[in-house]
Amino acid sequence: MARVLVLYYSSHGHIEAMAGAIAEGVARGGGEAVVKRVPETAPPEMIAAKQIRTDQPAPVCTVDEMAEYDAIVIGAPTRYGRLPAQMAAFLDQTGGLWARGTLNGKVGAAFASSASQHGGQETTLFALITNMLHLGMVIVGLPYSFQGQLRIDEVSGGSPYGATTIAGAKGERQPSANELEGARHQGELVARAAAKLAA
Repeated sequence: MARVLVLYYSSHGHIEAMAGAIAEGVARGGGEAVVKRVPETAPPEMIAAKQIRTDQPAPVCTVDEMAEYDAIVIGAPTRYGRLPAQMAAFLDQTGGLWARGTLNGKVGAAFASSASQHGGQETTLFALITNMLHLGMVIVGLPYSFQGQLRIDEVSGGSPYGATTIAGAKGERQPSANELEGARHQGELVARAAAKLAA
């Protein structure tokens, strides 16, 4: 059974919800998912002003823990088409893993959110994927075997590079059923790929 770390940063719960769906998909694919988050680095005054959620049940991950898993799925909201500082700071600490080749050949995948349909989801996915490629990971995206990303009857995230959701300009929109199913599909593919590579 593949052990999969679902690692995320979520300030208002959108990515947290997607992480839960990824974990459900991992279980559907026969794997064991562990959901963890990166540390919050925003100062207290910003946390209060922006109403950033700090009471999330997922435990905080350490960089060294990443070595314990067969696959790692990383999720973050977009910040001007790139990663939020919290996730970037965490990934910047993986130099030791890179130097030792600890994650070489393990499965990696990415998921993201943005305020608008064209708010930088794919560049954020690529920012995450670029980190994972440098760490030697084998990338699993969200192929069109998930037909939900072809829908045009409703606003929906989804990209061949990873599952996504659209949060709205004020964070007022939570992930839709279609977006959550895309995340589950990607999680299932990650678990199956990791099991094949470990065989």
